[in-house]
Amino acid sequence: MKEGLPSESSVETDQNNGVVSRRRALMMGAVTASAVVSIKPALAQTAGSVLNCEIPVPGNHAAGGYIAADGSVVTSDTPGAFPAAGRNFTGEEVRRAMNGRTLPGTSPDQSQAYVNYIRRLQSGQSGFTCYASLQMPR
Repeated sequence: MKEGLPSESSVETDQNNGVVSRRRALMMGAVTASAVVSIKPALAQTAGSVLNCEIPVPGNHAAGGYIAADGSVVTSDTPGAFPAAGRNFTGEEVRRAMNGRTLPGTSPDQSQAYVNYIRRLQSGQSGFTCYASLQMPR
């Protein structure tokens, strides 16, 4: 064998290593593509469920309470406070109200008080998960 030149076996090994790395890259690409195909419908389903989730005003933790203009839960004799909504609002309705529209069946002031109440929801309270989902970027 001549010195300084690679042997035939080392050239074959290098070529085989190149094939292996190309195969691995192709396999990883296939796995990634299938993951994207699987995740996209799941995200679409999640987005749909966020718009259909419901937020009670007030929630179970404050049943019987009235909603003040700042969104706090107060007693029924508080001046300017609004009674319970009488129905749950969907995530879509709340999202629209947070962007300037009024909640269905409410006056503009009442809607703003309810939106302020929803913004004050905390973990463990009825409707919090739905509200938190509305805050996530899509």
